[in-house]
Amino acid sequence: MSALVRLRLAGFLRTGRAVAPLLAGLLALGVLYGGGRAQPGEAYGVSAVVLFPVLAWQTKILLDVEPDVQRRLALVLAGAARERAAGLLAAVVAGLGTVATGLVYPWLVGGVTSQVPPGGRSLAAGVALGVWAHLLALPAAVALGALASRAVTGSAGYGVAVLALGVVGTLVLGLSDSVVPWLAPPVMSTARAAAAGPSGATLALLSGWGVAWSATALAAYAWRRRVRV
Repeated sequence: MSALVRLRLAGFLRTGRAVAPLLAGLLALGVLYGGGRAQPGEAYGVSAVVLFPVLAWQTKILLDVEPDVQRRLALVLAGAARERAAGLLAAVVAGLGTVATGLVYPWLVGGVTSQVPPGGRSLAAGVALGVWAHLLALPAAVALGALASRAVTGSAGYGVAVLALGVVGTLVLGLSDSVVPWLAPPVMSTARAAAAGPSGATLALLSGWGVAWSATALAAYAWRRRVRV
């Protein structure tokens, strides 16, 4: 399966498809951190929200790079489960690179401050919350991008529609006054918690929510791939 993962990543990089989401992510982060410095927890919480659609789009692009015939050959040779897992794992690896960029970028442009206000969280605690927020958004974004891939939707137009509806739904349903927030991954809730300083119970709740949503979305992806090659 590692060979399939390398093949997916090589296709993603060598065709230049990785450039568009990278530039989009850097542009979004540049706008985000152009307004001045913020505490790490608050800045990284918003950064996770900003990068969520970029990570989902990046996943869709990576999964769509492989031609349909090549994907079917890989499915026959490696098996359905390994072929699907290889694509998702390649998307996670690529997403980790984007997350790392999002975590390092604000320090390069002075977007975060290392000064701790009286009664505030330590720098290490703020950075840890930021890492948590990004890593919680990553599997949900990968799952959304997978559901929007050509192998699931059958066409580029439907894929873009699924991606757009998923991102907009995540933002709208994640608002603080939403009556059904559980329908979306906890990207917005995580950002609010990272800014306010969550308790241990809140961390556990949001983490469980994110894992459950991602698992459900990935199960839907696996089911759809079973009925559509």
